[in-house]
Amino acid sequence: MNDNNQPILYSFRRCPYAMRARLALTYAEISLEHREIILRNKPQSMLSASPKGTVPVLILPEGKVIDESLDIMLWALAVNDPQHWVPENSADKTEIMALIQKSDFDFKPQLDRYKYADRHPEHPMEYYRSQGELFIELLNSKLSHQNYLMGQKVTLADMAIVPFIRQFAHVDRDWFYSTSYKGVQKWLTSFIESELFLQIMAKHPLWE
Repeated sequence: MNDNNQPILYSFRRCPYAMRARLALTYAEISLEHREIILRNKPQSMLSASPKGTVPVLILPEGKVIDESLDIMLWALAVNDPQHWVPENSADKTEIMALIQKSDFDFKPQLDRYKYADRHPEHPMEYYRSQGELFIELLNSKLSHQNYLMGQKVTLADMAIVPFIRQFAHVDRDWFYSTSYKGVQKWLTSFIESELFLQIMAKHPLWE
């Protein structure tokens, strides 16, 4: 049990995993205690709850710990999902989860190598970028004829994936916005300018 009667969220503002958790929690209007940390100085209370030491970590009032960002999103949406980010259609749900898995397990490793290419000298930065582009091309093929990844309305797929596309774009913004990925660019810009994104990116004082 935590002593609080509301969930506690350990978060780091710029982490895309923490971003997507905050997107779902804020959208679902979950009242919580936000504990902003820095990754080089993780609080013992967070490590005691989740020894793997990554954010986000959500501690529920009854003591349950959820320390995978997608699981936090799904928990929040099970509490409140007014715009149906998780569709009722099981085939759509399956497609959404498959796309998120592709982002998390195929695209994200290439994104990390692209962003930190100096740590992976076996290939030049452009190589890792081209590997990441395979996923960008897939998204662009969807977004060239629709506003969101699953059609004309936002779903879990958009919100679980877009923080990582933002990170990819920001490695070299001039390059990214000079490409032909116009569908992805428009989708990303719409997200970055949204009230929800601005809300979840508000700065919090460090929790100590």
